[in-house]
Amino acid sequence: MRSNRLAIVGAGPSCTYVLDRLAAAAKAAAGPVPLDIHIFDRTGRFGAGQVHSPDQPVTSVLNRIAGQVAFAADESVAGAGPLLPREDRPTLHEWCRARYEETRDPVFDLVAEDSPRRYVHGLALADRFQRYAGMLRDVPGVEVHLHQEEVTDLEELSDGRLRVVRGDGEDVIDADHVLMLTGHSSNDPARYPRQAKWSRFAQSHQAVFVPSVYPLENAFAPGQAGPGTTVGCAGMGLTGIDVILHLTEGRGGVFTERPDGTLAYRASGREPDSIVMFSRSALFTFTRPFNAKERDTEGLEHRGVFLTEEAVRRLRRSAGRPVVIGGHEQRQLDFRDHVFPVIALEMAQVYYATLLGDDFGRRLEAAARPEYEAFLADGGGGAASDTSVQRLLAPLEAIVGRAAETLDAVLSGTLGLIEAKERDPGAEAALRRVLEVIFGPEQAGAIAARSDDPAGFADAVRAGESPWRHPKSVAGQRFSWDRLIRPIDRGSFTTPEEYRAAMLDFLDLDRRWAVQGNLSNPAKAAADGVWRDLRYVIAAAVDFGGLHAASHRDFLDVFMRHLNRLCNGSALEVMEKVRALIRHGIVDVSAGPEADVTPDERGGRFVVRGGITGAVLPVDVLVDSRVHPFDAKNDVLPLYPNLLRRGLVRTWRNPGTDGPDFAPGGLDLTEDFHPVRGDGGVERRLTLLGWPSEGVMFFQYGALRPNQNHHIMRDILCWMREFWGHTASGTGRTHPEDTTWTRVERLRHWLDANAHPELTGDVRLWRILKISEEVGEVAEAVHGATGANPRKGASHTWDDVHKELCDVAVASMIALATCTPDPAKLFDERLQHLVDRVTSS
Repeated sequence: MRSNRLAIVGAGPSCTYVLDRLAAAAKAAAGPVPLDIHIFDRTGRFGAGQVHSPDQPVTSVLNRIAGQVAFAADESVAGAGPLLPREDRPTLHEWCRARYEETRDPVFDLVAEDSPRRYVHGLALADRFQRYAGMLRDVPGVEVHLHQEEVTDLEELSDGRLRVVRGDGEDVIDADHVLMLTGHSSNDPARYPRQAKWSRFAQSHQAVFVPSVYPLENAFAPGQAGPGTTVGCAGMGLTGIDVILHLTEGRGGVFTERPDGTLAYRASGREPDSIVMFSRSALFTFTRPFNAKERDTEGLEHRGVFLTEEAVRRLRRSAGRPVVIGGHEQRQLDFRDHVFPVIALEMAQVYYATLLGDDFGRRLEAAARPEYEAFLADGGGGAASDTSVQRLLAPLEAIVGRAAETLDAVLSGTLGLIEAKERDPGAEAALRRVLEVIFGPEQAGAIAARSDDPAGFADAVRAGESPWRHPKSVAGQRFSWDRLIRPIDRGSFTTPEEYRAAMLDFLDLDRRWAVQGNLSNPAKAAADGVWRDLRYVIAAAVDFGGLHAASHRDFLDVFMRHLNRLCNGSALEVMEKVRALIRHGIVDVSAGPEADVTPDERGGRFVVRGGITGAVLPVDVLVDSRVHPFDAKNDVLPLYPNLLRRGLVRTWRNPGTDGPDFAPGGLDLTEDFHPVRGDGGVERRLTLLGWPSEGVMFFQYGALRPNQNHHIMRDILCWMREFWGHTASGTGRTHPEDTTWTRVERLRHWLDANAHPELTGDVRLWRILKISEEVGEVAEAVHGATGANPRKGASHTWDDVHKELCDVAVASMIALATCTPDPAKLFDERLQHLVDRVTSS
């Protein structure tokens, strides 16, 4: 039996996760497994890849807590198949604890809620990679080969295989299947007008332009960005923060704790004179809050009240514009007008439930639901986004307004609690929750103890100090989307010095809110609970042309930035260092909002100019400190341009119905991650996971999470189920068959997209009733096959009965897939339960 030869291109974190699944399946096989695996990575950092390299600067910190990083599938993953022993699938926190016990190195001395150094994640990934590769090599018939080589092309062969070509043009292997896990990429600056202008200027002047900072250890040549120079960073997100710490702490600077608990910076003398940080918003990503959900992620992560996949489906029926994409009709939405109003409603509900308590939150849900149902039915009626947001929030805000009037009167001493409860029976519980949010449980308890004395209670409120700088009123804490995304009032500054002071004040407030956590701080809870916990619902709205072309561009240009700023920020420790560096003066944020950079031909330097503050800041080294989007045509490496040229892949386009098409740069992929070829066919020998799918899909990257049925592992299993079927059968061939549940999902999606616009109510009801209809058709076929109806005679055959029975099963599976997010897992569990019940008796 010929071995099935698999080529994996890219050996970063996703490759480690893939090896977990291959190792578990191979170990569970009944006999030898004919599998020949070849793994290619141009950096040779197998398991970690370049971004998580163990050799990267120690200053970079992972923006995920250690308890929420995994390396292997676990019991939560639907349809995972065999699992490795528990000791072989630790979380990053568990791996660090074990390593600390071995080495006593304090870098591994972490609790689950700590954010580890990124290189520590790389060490763990490399260790797990080697462990899983070793397991595979122990299985008879399996071979694993590691190639520290760059793959530059794939050639089609006459025998149906793909030839893997390396950088020098030499052939390496001929593969039956190729799995692309190439991760982050960098784009050619010459292909983008703005960056091309910067690059040309730097080539002819003394200024330096750095188009991409990763790998960070190689970003600056010896002597660059040192004393006597000013560095400018275009972008204030996670990449910009990496640059800041690399050029300061990474150059020998030291942070020390001040008496008030904040940090101070002591320079080493090897840093640049100044690091100018600028962007259009002039905001860093917000501090990631303490993750209080880690103690029980299943019970504490937010589940959508209004923002649900069913809501997206109903909006498509009522407001979606039909367009054909990839041969299938999609009813496209406008994210700003249709989806965002529901997001704003969900955020407000989470915000107020956090501020005023869960019981109050349930009152708000009931009050908001009639207008919400009407909005789903009419799709906003063509109204602008702001109008729809006001419409949806009005019932909720009316109740909050009345509660604020009552509770604030109690807080100020003008109304007693007894009278307040006569106005609103829920006033006491809401008041106690407000006190806890403002002051914390201990201080709130002491203040609440005086609630029978209105004057004394008000005195205690006035004397109390909020550790998180909350206003001592409900009216002062009303939900505002605009304040959340623009926390520094544009009217509060006009000069560089004023903006610097405003930024430091906001960073202090943001730090306090982050300490309060994602379950106790209303703003952090709303951002984390909606934009993070419900990201899968946003994906349901966006993926596979879910938005019309102009709205898709708007989503990526505007709302993705909001998402990243609100809930993908750096750890508290990191942002404390940034604040210390601004106070020290080495980090300069005085450019403020609407800043831009232009070349200065006379001075030979770049100049950053503040659009509001009027700051004029010359810089010697300009860094594009933004993560490059995946762009197959403009990648600096040759692989994807070559695949495009050969027609093995093509870029995805969102067709513009009343305007231009939108091509975000990613590849055209099927739902099971096979590329659509240049000629429109599907290339099933090739599978691409992660960054290349960005565009046709949304947020396909990130580290694997435990106990989450995480989308990263689900995507891998989508590939694994098809690939392993060929490996186990020894065919070594790829063919278009999907799994049963994949086909069921396709049918469900088609039904959702083509439902009659006037079909209202819970779609689950209609799907369940469909089963009864199909059962009736089985009965009719049985009557026809047996000739039981004298008038009709033998109108059917037993083959007809068999087909109708299949239709009953399919209708039941579609109904199950409509009612639960994990139908395959639920079905398997139920089937096993029935089998166990029979066999045990």
